[in-house]
Amino acid sequence: MANEEDCRAALERVAARLAEVDGDRLAEHVVERTISCRVRDLGLAYRTRLHEGGLDPFVPDGDPGAAQVRLTVDSDDLVAMAHDELNPAKAWATGRVKIEASLFDLLRLRKLL
Repeated sequence: MANEEDCRAALERVAARLAEVDGDRLAEHVVERTISCRVRDLGLAYRTRLHEGGLDPFVPDGDPGAAQVRLTVDSDDLVAMAHDELNPAKAWATGRVKIEASLFDLLRLRKLL
């Protein structure tokens, strides 16, 4: 099982990867949203804000259910996705990642994955 430090590094890696996306493509597909990531096996949660410029830094979140887009994942799966060892769409389809968001948000996020 990955630890808290591994999860923070994985989230930072995801944010860095998103920062590499072409600005025009990002602006085309991104609508400002709050995003939470709950790491269920460690009892941790983080929050960020997605916007045309990318992701704000992840911060601990005491109320992950209040975010507009909510991800729930186990620590090992989070780390695997950050290192391209687990496809996010496949992880979602097999139930390893739970995503709660509006249909509109899901369709926009799919284009960025």
